[in-house]
Amino acid sequence: MAVINWLLDAGPTVFLPLLLFIFGLVLRIKPGKAFKAALMVGIGFTGLNLIIGLLTDNLGPAAQAMVKNFGLSLNAIDVGWPAASAISYGTTLGSLAIPIGVALNVFLLVIGLTKTLDVDLWNYWHIAFSGSLVYAATNNFGLGLFTMIVHAMWIYFLADLAAPTIQKHYGLEGISFPQGASAPGFVLALPINWLLDRIPGVKNIHWTPETIQKKLGIFGDSAVMGLIIGIVIGALAQYDLTKMLNLGITTSAVLILMPRMVAILMEGLSPISEAANTMVQKKFPGRNLYIGMDSALAVGQEAVLSASLILVPVSLLIAVILPGNRVLPFGDLATIPFMLAVMAAVFGGNVFRIVVGGVIDLAVSLYIASWIAPLLTSAAKSAHFAMNGATSISVLSDGGAWTTLLIVGMGKLMSWGGMAIVFAIVLGLMIWLNKFRKSDKPISE
Repeated sequence: MAVINWLLDAGPTVFLPLLLFIFGLVLRIKPGKAFKAALMVGIGFTGLNLIIGLLTDNLGPAAQAMVKNFGLSLNAIDVGWPAASAISYGTTLGSLAIPIGVALNVFLLVIGLTKTLDVDLWNYWHIAFSGSLVYAATNNFGLGLFTMIVHAMWIYFLADLAAPTIQKHYGLEGISFPQGASAPGFVLALPINWLLDRIPGVKNIHWTPETIQKKLGIFGDSAVMGLIIGIVIGALAQYDLTKMLNLGITTSAVLILMPRMVAILMEGLSPISEAANTMVQKKFPGRNLYIGMDSALAVGQEAVLSASLILVPVSLLIAVILPGNRVLPFGDLATIPFMLAVMAAVFGGNVFRIVVGGVIDLAVSLYIASWIAPLLTSAAKSAHFAMNGATSISVLSDGGAWTTLLIVGMGKLMSWGGMAIVFAIVLGLMIWLNKFRKSDKPISE
């Protein structure tokens, strides 16, 4: 536990390069090359974190100002993923998420039920989140542990299922996204894409950053679009001209700089990914290995960021007009790109479809997040989380994922029997995907 706590305190920019360096040595990469690769990953993640922090630090206050200006008074506050992860890891149950997740990942890799080697240890907080909610609902510690196992299996399955689509669309060879807030979007996007393909007129709408730039000229350029979107959000926040311009330039900078940080990170990952697949081919001929990474690798794509920024003010409108919604979007407004990262790959980077899919995803997420609000509030109190005067809290990203509704709902309603049913379903899906479905062709095609 001391080692795990040290890793959590160090953060992904330290423990991920350290882990990849050790992994590179195990794969028999020369020490110098393994060190340089791990260092480049650390540099890339540092750059990504700086840019995401830049976006969050500027978009957060703007969102707060919009909420105040519109007079919104929904009673469950979206505290965002940073608070949710602190609550999840702050319980005794949640502190076991990393060793459980790693041990399960290795076991599933050995028996061939997953292709994803999840090196993104920090994001095991997603399974700690669901485990803590089930424990809050049932007061059953063992069931909470089993919940984390089942949720991890779902994440590995969804990561494997979406990996070919992600690799083809983003050009991220050998990468998958076993992240609890992003992976569920793949399944949600498939029927939406199918439906949009069958609506006359709508099926022919195809907006990409390239086509937008071609039609709009300089106003379609990603840097200029970022400037315009930032200024519009600033206007809705009733900022003065100086603050509007600052937010616009910050948003523009995020759109330009984030893809370059991803390129640096991938420069470090490439030799490790190649060596891993070479070793797997020797040990297990015919099997592929995916390196499981944070979906931050995809959020920098222009289509994802552009659609996400459009959806920031839209999400507040949805929250107000949605009957029965109790959650006020706030903390996770800057996390919308992560929620859309995998969905965008299914939509082929079509900004129009990403926005449509995002609206549907946000509406569904608000209802699910409203349902889990009492459970998360209870878990937060157990973790001694500072509520800062709020009587009810929720989280839009993980709290609104359909996997949360399925896993936590079955655990709450049917206890061990419900969780056993969810386990049987995901086990069957993993066997189908890894033992019977031989094609690596993207399932979205």
